[in-house]
Amino acid sequence: MASLKALARVEALVWVLIYGGLLTLVLGLAVRRSASGLGSGLVCVGAVVAAVGALLIYVRSRLKESDDKK
Repeated sequence: MASLKALARVEALVWVLIYGGLLTLVLGLAVRRSASGLGSGLVCVGAVVAAVGALLIYVRSRLKESDDKK
């Protein structure tokens, strides 16, 4: 059981990771033409970060709102 505040944080983190990862991936693709090592590293990091964001979507779907009303 998670509080509303915790659920909101997870949701915000999901989208930051997905969009940040995809932006890094695309930047790596653009850089790879001039610096292949750096570009490939950025592509790998971006893909991993985006995948973690996608995994957090599943984690968020399994979390339930707590019933504590104060």
